[in-house]
Amino acid sequence: MIAGAGLDAAFARVRGERRAALIAYVVAGDPDPQTTLAVLDALTAAGVDIIELGIPYGDPLADGPTIAAAGQRALEGGMKFADSLEIAAQGRARGCAPILFFTYLNPIDRFGAERFARAARDAGAVGAIVPDVPLEELDAFAPPLRAAGLAIPLLIAPTTPPARAERIAAASTGFVYLVSRLGVTGARREPDVAWAADAVTRLRPATDLPLTVGFGISTPAQVAAVGAVADGVIVGSALIDAYAGSRGEEAARKAGRYAASLRGALPVK
Repeated sequence: MIAGAGLDAAFARVRGERRAALIAYVVAGDPDPQTTLAVLDALTAAGVDIIELGIPYGDPLADGPTIAAAGQRALEGGMKFADSLEIAAQGRARGCAPILFFTYLNPIDRFGAERFARAARDAGAVGAIVPDVPLEELDAFAPPLRAAGLAIPLLIAPTTPPARAERIAAASTGFVYLVSRLGVTGARREPDVAWAADAVTRLRPATDLPLTVGFGISTPAQVAAVGAVADGVIVGSALIDAYAGSRGEEAARKAGRYAASLRGALPVK
């Protein structure tokens, strides 16, 4: 089974349209499962190409205040690990954009890596981002996910030495996730577009995978700038902020309107 086949198809489509992919991050169950499903529908209708579905976790390593608060709202609403899998399954059944999970090693370990891989595959997910699995431990962690056909995109930070960045890119499947700046996620600090452009140029010879950029991207202008150099643009905290405090169709309208403004900013290459 080819890891991340659904991602390959999504990136092939956007390459045919001569643009970068728009990748949106939402937290499963924030503030409730039905709102999440309505938001997934709205993002898909607005032209989002891929959705990262965050599994709520009480000790998130890479999450800034916005995403951490969204996760806490979901947990306070009763969300469990298995509920996130069910939201993905329902979203895919409704025709939403390809979903990959964003989660951490501890909840996968508690749920069971093989069980998670099977359940994620059965839910129609195309991959999983697990930012706290280091490159050196990937081969011990990844086999069940690979066997289930799930892509495992890995993260490269501005502080990653060039030789190591090339090894990370070579070990990734689905796409490579370039972190645009130091620190946790959040919309209050701007992305380092110059670093992202340089990183994309340096890594092109090391991998055939799409090179995507995330962290700190929040405005149409930033999406345009990053989309001009990268194969994908990832937006999370600002999207969650766009519909925070609302539920149901109101949340979906706000999320869809914001996503459409970003989608319209992607330049043709």
